[in-house]
Amino acid sequence: MAFLVLLSFSLIISLSSGADTITANQSISGDETIISKDNNFKLGFFKAGNSSNYYIGIWYNKVSTNPPTVAWVANRQIPVSDRFNSELRIIGGNLVLLNESKSEIWSTRANSSGLNSVIAILLDDGNLVLKTGLNSSENIWQSFDYPAHTWLPGARLAYNNITKTKKLLTSWKSTDDPAEGLFSLELDPIGKQYIIKWNRSTDYWTSGSWDEKNKLFSLVPEMRLNYIYNFSYVSNGNESYFTYSLYNPSIISRFIMDVSGQVKQLSWLDATQQWNLFWSQPRKQCEVYDYCGAFGSCRESGLPFCNCLIGFRPRSQRDWDVNDFSGGCVRVTGLQCGRTSERYGFLKISSTRNNNLNSTSLDVGSSGECERSCLNNCNCSAYSYDNNGCSIWDGDLLNLSEDNSNERTINVKVASRDLPSETKNNGVIIGTVVGSVVGVVVLVGLIWFLIYRNRRFTRKTSLEGSLVSFVYRDLQSATKNFSEKLGGGGFGSVFKGTLPDSSVVAVKKLESVSQGEKQFRTEVSTIGTIQHVNLVRLCGFCSEGNSKLLVYDYMPNGSLDVHLFSRDKLLDWKTRYAIALGTARGLVYLHEKCRDCIIHCDIKPENVLLDGDLCPKVADFGLAKLVGRDFSRVLTTMRGTRGYLAPEWLSGVAITTKADVYSYGMMVFEFISGARNSEHSEDGKSKFFPMQVANALIGGEDIITLLDPRLNGEASLEELTKLCKVACWCIQDDEENRPAMSQVEQILDGVLEVNMPPKPRSLQLFVDNVDDVVFFTESSTSQSSQAHSNPSSHVSQAKSAVSL
Repeated sequence: MAFLVLLSFSLIISLSSGADTITANQSISGDETIISKDNNFKLGFFKAGNSSNYYIGIWYNKVSTNPPTVAWVANRQIPVSDRFNSELRIIGGNLVLLNESKSEIWSTRANSSGLNSVIAILLDDGNLVLKTGLNSSENIWQSFDYPAHTWLPGARLAYNNITKTKKLLTSWKSTDDPAEGLFSLELDPIGKQYIIKWNRSTDYWTSGSWDEKNKLFSLVPEMRLNYIYNFSYVSNGNESYFTYSLYNPSIISRFIMDVSGQVKQLSWLDATQQWNLFWSQPRKQCEVYDYCGAFGSCRESGLPFCNCLIGFRPRSQRDWDVNDFSGGCVRVTGLQCGRTSERYGFLKISSTRNNNLNSTSLDVGSSGECERSCLNNCNCSAYSYDNNGCSIWDGDLLNLSEDNSNERTINVKVASRDLPSETKNNGVIIGTVVGSVVGVVVLVGLIWFLIYRNRRFTRKTSLEGSLVSFVYRDLQSATKNFSEKLGGGGFGSVFKGTLPDSSVVAVKKLESVSQGEKQFRTEVSTIGTIQHVNLVRLCGFCSEGNSKLLVYDYMPNGSLDVHLFSRDKLLDWKTRYAIALGTARGLVYLHEKCRDCIIHCDIKPENVLLDGDLCPKVADFGLAKLVGRDFSRVLTTMRGTRGYLAPEWLSGVAITTKADVYSYGMMVFEFISGARNSEHSEDGKSKFFPMQVANALIGGEDIITLLDPRLNGEASLEELTKLCKVACWCIQDDEENRPAMSQVEQILDGVLEVNMPPKPRSLQLFVDNVDDVVFFTESSTSQSSQAHSNPSSHVSQAKSAVSL
C-alpha cells in the first residue's frame, strides 16, 4: 500500500516528457521537458555551448542542431549547476525556478498571487504563457513580453508609450553564456526605426525609417526581394511596435541579436538541414562598435576578427578563447610614471571611428611636438597629428582596425621592448648639428643613387618585348620598403610601387620558399610569354636567393571581388556583363590561341583584376598548367579554390580546359547575385545560389528576383537570362556537356543562341537525396576515378562547394 501511495505521489509531482502544460502539482527537473502541441518547441534544462552550467530555456524541437537552437532563456543571469536537484514549478501563482539549494533564482513575478488554478502552457509559436486555466483566453504573463536574443514571428518588439519602457533584444555574452551581452536592439518610435546599441548607450546601426508602402526599412535593401516575411508597424496610445509573420507558416524562422553584434534573419531549410541567412546588419563585422574591446584591432580578411595590437595581450585569454572580445587588451608592459629607465615608442594603427570622446586637443606646431607631449605625459596612451591638429588620449582606444585605407592614423604608446625592432622609437631626439651633417650626406648619396639607378633601369627597360630582370633593392625602393599593401594570398602579398620613369606597378612578393618557387617559375613561364587585352601583363621579375618577386602592370580598380562583394562599391549591370565577356575572351586566348594550351586552374573573382576603365584582366597564374596541343589532359596535385572546383578535379582525375569553364560558370553566378554562391548562416552553413538559378529557369520564374538587390532590378532581362543559362551550362557534371570558352564568348557576343541546359545532376541530387550525401573535405585527395561517374559523388561535390 505504501508503495502505491509513493508511486501515485511521484506521478503527481513528476512531469513526463511530451505534455505542453505545467500545473500546480507538476515540476520540471533533470531531463524532463514539455513540448508544444504540434511539436514545434520544447522547454526544459539545457546547457549553453561548452559551459557546465544549466538554464531553463525554449528551443526548436524540429531543428536538428547540436547544441539545440535556443529561442528564449529564463535564468539568463543566474545558471544552475545541478539540473536534477533544481526544479521549475508553479508556486503562489507564479512559475518559479529553484536551484539545487531550493533557493528561488527566477520567477515570472506576475500579479497572480492567490490564484490556485494557474498553469503554464508552451504554445506552438514558442510563447510560454501563464493562464488561470486551460479555457482562459487571457494571459497573466507571457515570455513574448520578455524576449532574450530571439524575436519570434508573432512577437512584438515594442515601446510602451505610457511607461516609456522598451522591449529589447539583447545578445548573449558569448556562445557559452546566455547572460545579457553588450549588444541590444531597440525601437525608436519617433523615427519608426530600429537601433542597435553598444552597452545600451552608443548607437552604431539603424534600420532606417519604416516605409509603410513598400513594407521595408529604408536602410535594409535586402527586404526588397522579401518573399518570406511580412513585417508590419502599429502605433497607438498605449504602445508602438513592429511585428512580423510568415507568408508560409510552415517555414521555421527566427530574428536574433547575435553575439557578433549583428542582427540576423534566418530560416530553416529542411532540404539541407541548415539555418539559411536571409540578411544581417551591419554587413561588416568591423562595423560593430567596440567589437574587439580596448586596444583590440579588427580585420575583415580572416579569422579571428580580433587581434591585440603589438605590445598588448588579451585582458582575459579565457574570454577570447570563446570569441568574447569585449574585455579588450592590455599592455604587455604597463606604462610607468616617475623615474624609470623604461623607454617608449609608438605603434601606428588605423581608427575605424572617431575616438575623440576621450581625447584632448593641444596647440602645437608640429607632429614632433605632439609626439613629445605624449611621451612626457605619464597618462598619455596615444596621440594623433593631422589636419585637425594634435590630439592625445589618456584612456582606452576603441574601434581600431588593420585596414590601412582608413584616413586617420593614431600612434599608440608602447614599451620599446614590446615593439618590433624596425618600429622602435626611444624618443631620443638627434642633435641638430649631427642631424644636419647626416642629412647632407644622405642627400648627396640619394642623388647619386637615383642617377645610377635611373641609368640602369633605362638600360634594362630598353629591351622592348622582353621581361625586365629587376634588382631586389630597386623594387624595395620602388615600393617604399613594401609599405603600401594592395592584397595578399596563400603564396604572398602584393604591393604598390612606382618606378623611376613614374610608371606605377604592382609587385608580388612570394613568401613561401617551396611553393612560392614553383609558383614563381610557373607564372614567369606562362604569363611572361603572352599578351592579351584581357590578361594582366607581367613587366618583369626578381630572383635573388630566396627573394622571388613578380612585377605587373598596376590595376587601379583592384580585384573583381572587392566590387562584387563589398557594400562600398557597386558595378552596374552593363559593366558586369562586359566583365563577364572580357573574362571569357581572356580564357579563350589561353585555351585556344596560345602556342601551348594554358589551363588557369584558379578562376575566381579574386583573380580577375580591373584597370582604370574597369576592363577585366585575368591574373595569378601560379597554378596554371601548360598542355601541348597533342594532349588534352593534365594531371595536377595543386588545386584551386573550393567553391569553384569542377567535380572531376575533386575526383582526382586528370583535368582539361573544362575545369576552367566550370570555375567560370560558378563565378558568373556571383556576377548575378553580387554575393558568394554560398551565403553563410550564423553557424557557418549555407544556401546554394546556383541551385536557385536552376530552379528559377526550369520553373519559369521571374529571374529578375535573382539579381543583386543593390541594382534595384536595373538590368537587361535578355542578358540576365543569357548569363543564367550560360552559368548553368558551364557547371554541368560531365565535362563533355560543358561548352568551350569560345562558345561562351560567342553566346555573350550574340553570335550563338543558348537553350536551357539540363539541370546539373549534382544540384538535383543536392535537393532530393540529402540524406545519402558523403562529404568531401580538403584532405580528400585520393578519391578513385569511379567517383566521377558515381551519382553520389556529384552530390558530394555540390556539398563541398556549399560548405565554403
